[in-house]
Amino acid sequence: MKARITGVATYLPERTMSSADVERRIEGYVPYGGVVERLTGVRRRHVARDDQQASDLAAEAARGLDHSGVDLLVFASASQDMVEPATAHIVAAKLGLSCPVFDIKNACNSMINGIQIAEALILSGAYRKVLVCSGEIPSRAIRWRVRDRAQFVDSFAGYTMSDTGAAVTVAADMERGIFYRDFAADSTAWAVGTLPGGGSAHPRDPEYSYFRGDGRRLKEAFEMIGPDIFLNALKRTGLTWDDFAIVAVHQVALPYLRFLAQVLGIPADRLVVSLPEHGNCASTTLPLQLALGGWRPGDRVALLGLGGGISTGVILAEM
Repeated sequence: MKARITGVATYLPERTMSSADVERRIEGYVPYGGVVERLTGVRRRHVARDDQQASDLAAEAARGLDHSGVDLLVFASASQDMVEPATAHIVAAKLGLSCPVFDIKNACNSMINGIQIAEALILSGAYRKVLVCSGEIPSRAIRWRVRDRAQFVDSFAGYTMSDTGAAVTVAADMERGIFYRDFAADSTAWAVGTLPGGGSAHPRDPEYSYFRGDGRRLKEAFEMIGPDIFLNALKRTGLTWDDFAIVAVHQVALPYLRFLAQVLGIPADRLVVSLPEHGNCASTTLPLQLALGGWRPGDRVALLGLGGGISTGVILAEM
């Protein structure tokens, strides 16, 4: 028996902001016009309505899938509605589901880890069909009043982020499904990118409610962990990237995507480049690329995850 990704759906809020809109909204320091798009390649990102929560975006995406037979719901996201209860409960209530639920959180790798857990639970025989969903609202953590250049640089990653929802169903299948998975982490780099507020370290101070990150150090951390986890996936399966209809890669900036694709040897026609028109969608990036891509039943797809903390992951699947 295998576990197969049987459905993929996304929700993209109608409201969008261009990078020029973002820069106009920032009060205080902006080094020069056009800096966000020039450095990242992001032209546009989605922005949730003020009355929408992370659970709403996940539920909207999940409504595009068949819920019949779902016996577990996993909410896998960097965002959450509140510390308690698990946001999965809120999503399940909005969808009218009464199955067991729980949350998974691992920054931008939350969804790929959710799929990993869904596969493991299906192969164990505990469940037959799992709904894994995410709602990301990083716009609530953007710093709009910037004191100086140092604070602008520290806040820069937030200006690329996008509010999005995504959902996948993973179900038992006798013929095809996920056939390879591998995960790694270098947790010594956890402080490179953080959203510090809301936990026990900084429970109430609003100053810690903004995303902070050092893009240069984050890139260096991923370079230190190296590309072996992705290249080993090919070596161990005897496949090449040409054997895949889609190679979905987490995307934070076009220069780094081009660098990673070159290092890994991924052909340009296998990539789904979602970043320019949708921004950095955090954990929903990989399912968004699956939804945008041109795969057909029976095609192979590769999911390459990169997440703060830092962590990497790869899943190879036959759809």
